[in-house]
Order: sequence, then C-alpha cells, then structure tokens
Amino acid sequence: MSLATDLPHSEGRATSEASKTHGTGTEKPAPRRRSRQRRERLFQWLFLVPAVVYMTLFFGYPVVKNVVMSFQEYTTSTFFTGEAPWVGFTNYVTVLSSSLFSTSLINTALFTLGSIIGQFVIGLALAIFFQRKFPLNGILRSLLLLPWLLPLIVSSAVWRWILDKDSGALNRFLGDLGIIDTGIPWLTSTSLALIAVVGVNIWIGIPFNLTILYGGLQEIPDELYEAGSLDGATGWKAFRHITWPMLRPVVSVVLVLGVVYTLKVLDIILGLTNGGPANSTQTIATQSYNLSFHEFKFGEGAALGNVLVIISLVFAVLYLRASRRAVDE
Repeated sequence: MSLATDLPHSEGRATSEASKTHGTGTEKPAPRRRSRQRRERLFQWLFLVPAVVYMTLFFGYPVVKNVVMSFQEYTTSTFFTGEAPWVGFTNYVTVLSSSLFSTSLINTALFTLGSIIGQFVIGLALAIFFQRKFPLNGILRSLLLLPWLLPLIVSSAVWRWILDKDSGALNRFLGDLGIIDTGIPWLTSTSLALIAVVGVNIWIGIPFNLTILYGGLQEIPDELYEAGSLDGATGWKAFRHITWPMLRPVVSVVLVLGVVYTLKVLDIILGLTNGGPANSTQTIATQSYNLSFHEFKFGEGAALGNVLVIISLVFAVLYLRASRRAVDE
C-alpha cells in the first residue's frame, strides 16, 4: 500500500525534475543567441567603417571646409601665416553684388537648360531606336559610349580643333559643301560661343542619357504593349500612355543627375573658351574657379561654389516633389 502510494509521488518528482531540466536546456541558448547577434551587428559596423571613413575624409571634410572658408578672408598668405580672419557674409555679398554674377547666372541657366534638353531628347530617341532588333545593335551602342569614356580635357581639345575658325574640320567641311565662304568663328564670337559649348556638352552627355534610359525601357514588360495594341495604343499613343508613365521614375533620376552634373561643368568650358569671349561663356562654376585659382580669393570662390550647391539642391528638391505629386495624381 505504501509502495503504491509512493509511486505517483516518485513519478511526479521525476516529471518535475525532467521538466526543470528541459526548461533549463531551452533557456541556455538565449544568451548564446544574443552574443551571436552582437557579433553579427559588430561585423556589420566593421564593414561600414571603411565607407564612413572614406565619405568623411573625401566628401564631408571638403564640404565643411568649403563652407568655413566662405566666411573667412582666405588668401595665399593664409597658407603661410595660418590666419584667416572671419568676415561673416562679406564674401557672399561681394560675389552676389558683382556685375559678373548676373552674366554668369544667365549663362549657367542657358548652358544647363540647353544641354539637358539636347542630351535628354537625343538620348531618349536613340534609346527607343536601339530597342529594335537589327544587326550590329550592340556594337553601335558600345561605340556611342566613347564620348562618355574620353577624358573631358581630351574631348575639349579635339572639339577646339574641330571648331577652329581658320583650320577647323567643321568649317572646312561646310566650305567644301559650298555652304559657307568664310570660316565661322564658333568659339570667338560672343553670339556663337555659348551655342558651340552647349553643343559639345550635349555630345558628351548623350551616352549617359542613352544608357540609363535604355535600361529603363528594357524593364517595361512587352505584355503592356501587346495589351495596348489591342486597344489601338500604337506608335505615339503607346509612348504617351505606356512608355512615358512607366519610364517617369528613370526620367526623374536622369534629369536630376544631369542638372547637378551640368551646373558644375568646368573642364569643357575652360578647354574651349576659358569663359570668353567677353565672358559670353562664363558660368558660376568657371567664375568660382577663376576667383579661387586665378585671383587667389579663396573665400569668395568658396562662397560662389556654395551658391552653386544651393541652386543644385533647390532644383533637385523642387523637381522631385513635382514628380512625386504628378505620380500621386
């Protein structure tokens, strides 16, 4: 009788001890899991450290230094004395009130607008053209990338020779065709120099627009065009109702990056005209360069560079907001 009554108690104790043992077995891996998560998080941060250090040294520091310089009287003597007195907004007032700033601002707007329109329209047309299957398609697309791969200073030197008034290849070609009798001063005329510079920059920027827009067109499903053709959406209607809405996010990226890049173009203008003749191709970027490295007024050059950065940021924000509102509607 006592043996029978003791069996349930012994089985209960064994069960409770087993449950405790089982419970502790499940609780032990928790600290291990937490330590493994800590190690993974540590490794993630270690992988990020090189990128953060690189961004800080080569992007963050120059930007901060440029902002600080714009509030100082930073000249060549500063490199020897180490003294750069604070002048507040004097540099900004000086560059914004100069007679050359309005000319540079107008030229910058015309140069950017003309370049972006030309690059985008021609790039989009070529991207749509290369969607078709035909022999040597890939080779031709590869050749169109050459202007993008060449160094800008090399491109400007070649185009300076092509557009030369007396011995330029373009004037010789037009003369042989009987179109002109005397050489056209493409780079020395105040009315033609900016147009010539815009044309060269369009030539350089077409490959970028072509590459990005062609990639965006490849992502549009063919089923949409097949369904649209059943409803009569072919040709221009297909482009308007299918291609353009689907391509709009890519277009936003292309235009924003294109404007930001074009606003700071320096090599092409310096190589072709150096801002002349009579400041007809002077932009904010070239004016900032001249102030810094020709007149050695680093504070004023930095201030003008910051103005260019602000213009780029304002355009990017406004355009992206407008694009997002259009997509929402």
